[in-house]
Amino acid sequence: MKEYSACTTILVGKKASVDGSTMIARNDDTFRPITPQKFIIRPAAKNESGRKIKSWLNKFELDLPENAQAVPAVPNVDYKNRGYYDESGINQENVAMSCTESTYGNERALAYDPLVKDGLDEDCMQSVVLPYIHSARNGVEYLGKLIAKYGSPAGNSVLFGDKNEIWYMEIVTGHHWVAQRIPDDAYAIAANRVSIEQVDFADTKNFMWSEGIQEFVADHNLNVDHQGWNFRHIFGTYSEQDRFYNTNRVWYGQKYFNPEIEQDPTDGNLPFIQRAAKKITREDIEFVLGSHYQNTPYDPFGKGTEEERHRFRPIGLNRTQNSHILQIRNDVDSDKAAIMWLCIGGPTFTPFVPFFANMNDTDPSYNNTSMEYNLNDAWWYYKSLAALVETHYPQFVQLDTDYLNELNQYYRHRVHKIIEIAGDKSGTELTSYLTKANQETVAYTRKRSEKLWAQMMIDSINMSKLTFNMDENL
Repeated sequence: MKEYSACTTILVGKKASVDGSTMIARNDDTFRPITPQKFIIRPAAKNESGRKIKSWLNKFELDLPENAQAVPAVPNVDYKNRGYYDESGINQENVAMSCTESTYGNERALAYDPLVKDGLDEDCMQSVVLPYIHSARNGVEYLGKLIAKYGSPAGNSVLFGDKNEIWYMEIVTGHHWVAQRIPDDAYAIAANRVSIEQVDFADTKNFMWSEGIQEFVADHNLNVDHQGWNFRHIFGTYSEQDRFYNTNRVWYGQKYFNPEIEQDPTDGNLPFIQRAAKKITREDIEFVLGSHYQNTPYDPFGKGTEEERHRFRPIGLNRTQNSHILQIRNDVDSDKAAIMWLCIGGPTFTPFVPFFANMNDTDPSYNNTSMEYNLNDAWWYYKSLAALVETHYPQFVQLDTDYLNELNQYYRHRVHKIIEIAGDKSGTELTSYLTKANQETVAYTRKRSEKLWAQMMIDSINMSKLTFNMDENL
């Protein structure tokens, strides 16, 4: 049986961000709390014939092009049982891709275009697209052709970004999809249901779609509205799960970015495209991805009633295997502009570490993850750190908050200094320098994390219930 993921996506246009960056971000939430992942570089290919990929989830296989760009990837360690799931990366042309956000079409549409059992599934999707595309728009076009040829075995949404544009593509049946360009001055949040609303088929600058989708909808009487062509209404769901598992996550994210707007967390018609009350920082995205309804009755760690504290699914989960923000900057040279902010332990309690995408390797603590518990591995270490914070949340949350704030200050300064020191380095010299700088950032993060770990362990010992007050001389 396939174990579906249930992720949360945030997309931010370049005029909506504080520094002119585009940012696409997602929590990779899996079915199980323990699904070890590693962070690696998949090497470039040049004139290499006979390259193939075969899914471990179904019978899908594909002959790969002879040439491919090098790309970072965050795959499962146990790929033979779990599938590859490269998850996220930025290629050598500064095109970012993250897949997928599990998205569910309704039974009316699926009745006429059912899912394709052995089609292109999400375990291979990142691998067969990102190394071969040249822009965010080209990513949608490239994947769209693959879906037309092979079909899709699941509903999936895919994020694409470059320095100018962000696209969100929703594949909802075996062959049909729509993609929307996020306006430069806007943000969008998606959480496991069809998000795109009104589609303007005359506006090819901001929308793309599968061939024949309009005829498909008309032929099968799928448009439920009197006017317009609302993709969510036609293909989406409005279930009990949506109201208590999905829409509430969008509600909280929009509440954070637009506190002036009053909305119902179970409203199935929350808007997809929004303009934030202020410009969005990377730290804002990190907070939302790790959030659990802070300052509302629905916080599992809060003061609401028992029912309120367990009413909605939080955004940050213990089964978030990694969280990432793929940032393409517009204020620096292109060979230093792409940064993968990777949180390998869970975004609520552990840091998003910056990795310049122009690298030729990752740190051994990231790229050699064991299936067995091993604190030398970043994945296991930061998962354990998060679990330790949660065990005594009231006592440890401020320590953890101070730790994350301190690291974010360090990261901002460090990214600035790395770019400054890089100067006029280019080519392989620059790649080697940025690779080494990434590994030094990893080492500092681990050192600072050990300090927090030690403090929490000491405090835990002092909080033991196996104690008794008595004369100190006895």
